[in-house]
Amino acid sequence: MLVKKTTITKPASRATALLATAGLLLSALLYSSCGHSNAEGNYQPPITTLPVFQVTASDAHTTEEYTASLEGTQNVEVRAQVDGYLSKIYVDEGAYVTKGQPLFKIDDRSYSEQYNNAGASLQAAKANVEKAHIEVERMAPLVAHNVISDVQLKTAQAVYDAAKAQLAQAQAAQGNAAINLGYTTVLAPASGFIGKIPYKTGSLVGRSEPQPLTMLSDVKSVYAYFSMSESAFLNFVSGQPGKTVQEKVKAMPPVELILADGSLYPEKGRVETVEGQFDKGTGSISFRAIFPNNEGILRSGNTGRVRITSQHTGTILLPEEATFELQDKIFVFAVGDSNKVSSKPIVVKGHSGNFYLVDQGVKPGDKIVFTGLDRLHDGAVIQPQPISLDSLLKTKPL
Repeated sequence: MLVKKTTITKPASRATALLATAGLLLSALLYSSCGHSNAEGNYQPPITTLPVFQVTASDAHTTEEYTASLEGTQNVEVRAQVDGYLSKIYVDEGAYVTKGQPLFKIDDRSYSEQYNNAGASLQAAKANVEKAHIEVERMAPLVAHNVISDVQLKTAQAVYDAAKAQLAQAQAAQGNAAINLGYTTVLAPASGFIGKIPYKTGSLVGRSEPQPLTMLSDVKSVYAYFSMSESAFLNFVSGQPGKTVQEKVKAMPPVELILADGSLYPEKGRVETVEGQFDKGTGSISFRAIFPNNEGILRSGNTGRVRITSQHTGTILLPEEATFELQDKIFVFAVGDSNKVSSKPIVVKGHSGNFYLVDQGVKPGDKIVFTGLDRLHDGAVIQPQPISLDSLLKTKPL
């Protein structure tokens, strides 16, 4: 006989019913905060509110810094012009000297004797000339009266000419001896600071020595040598006024020098020259700027950075925070119709503080997402919160 069992469930209490209702409401709230489904049952993500600014064209300046090496306008190797022992050193390392000031003394005794010997030879040559001249004058009337033959007079004249030639040689020899004697006192070829002196009193010095007596640097003004890459040079050529490179160099604004400790040198300089060709090894081209050095702060061998400031009119500025990089390219999220965002690549031509100077990719009037880019993807819908680009320019340094 089949027996049917029936299970009877007791009605729930009032408290249990209230808890169940509260749980349903909480689930509904959580579901609505995360998204919702449309009429077709597809899930719709929530709309995020993000700050958006409108692109405008404005004026700005950019600064580029290049590593530089400093040299005096004159860096002269002071070398011995004659061989001998160094008998005196008149200056010390680091001293400032003026042009023509004695620096070193080489033992001059042998050169003094050479000069005296050349002087004696000169006197003998003069006497021979005088003697030969007297002989010619004595024979001239005798030949005229046919007392002696013309050949004797011509012979005397030849002796006289030879004596004059020997006199010229003696004069040259004495002049050369005087020059060598003068070289025993080494004079400063220019005004400037004395470098290292590797020799001491008693050292043998001469023209064949590989090391100079010292290096003399004229640092009333200093040269700063720096190099630009090929791309930076092309940007310089396209951004500066003028037809030729020389005209563009002259049109450059004053440049600044940042010293090795990071401080700014108080005097501004100017770019004077640019080399005629690129270095094949480094792919760069060298520039030379000059800076005044009235206080003597700068010395040859110093290093620093040359800072070049360029002015840009009517350029597009974008905050770096509004960009992201992907595969070596820089992108922004632009807001389009229905507040959908799409990524757009931009071409950057320079920096100005925390801003990019944009050459291509966006135009005035475009709307760009400022922050929250990590939460976005192409096609995402946002709720724009308009902000002013001018306010960003005021709060962030250019």
